[in-house]
Amino acid sequence: MLIPDPHYLRSLLARYADLRIAQCRGEQGLEQRLEDVTYTLCVATGTTRIEDALATADALLASPTGTTSDAGLAAGSAELAA
Repeated sequence: MLIPDPHYLRSLLARYADLRIAQCRGEQGLEQRLEDVTYTLCVATGTTRIEDALATADALLASPTGTTSDAGLAAGSAELAA
């Protein structure tokens, strides 16, 4: 699985949270935007349910920063080239 950029993932999580808060406050017309960010979170995390996407995003952001080392990226590139 490709690992999304942490900044991008945080941005998606913030948008999702903002929209859910607005929805809970009774704001109207948010359905499409919420559906879009939910879909994008699922795609970015390789999941199909928002609950799983949120848990995966949390786990990815909590993991040590060294997990996406250049050596790991090089190995993945070599695999793709083969």
